[in-house]
Amino acid sequence: MTPAGDGSDTSGMSRLEKLQKLAAADPGDPFVHYGLGLEYAQLERWEEARAAFEHVLELDPDYVAAYLQKARAELRLGRRDAARQSLQTGITVATSRGDTHAADEMSKLLETLASEAVG
Repeated sequence: MTPAGDGSDTSGMSRLEKLQKLAAADPGDPFVHYGLGLEYAQLERWEEARAAFEHVLELDPDYVAAYLQKARAELRLGRRDAARQSLQTGITVATSRGDTHAADEMSKLLETLASEAVG
C-alpha cells in the first residue's frame, strides 16, 4: 500500500502487470496499449501482442508504429496475408502523414515477404 492507502503501489508488480493495470485504468489511451503490445511481444505472447496493437489502431488509426508491430506479431503467428494487409495499410497511413522512415521500414518488410513467396 502507498502511504495514501489507495492501493496504487506497484512495486511488487511485473512490468506486464503494471502495463495491464495502466491499460485497465485508461482503456482509451493508445500509448499505454502500444506499450502493452510491445511487452507481450517481448514475452513472445504473439496473439496478445497482435490484439493490443489492433486495439491501438481502433483507438487511433494514425498510430503508424502499431501497423508495423501488428504485422510482426501476425508473422510470428503465421498469418502472412494479414501481415501483408497491415503493412500495406500502414504504408498508406505513414505516407499520408509524411512519415517516410516508417513507410520505408514497412515497405522493406513487405518486399521481404514478397520475395519469400516467390523464392
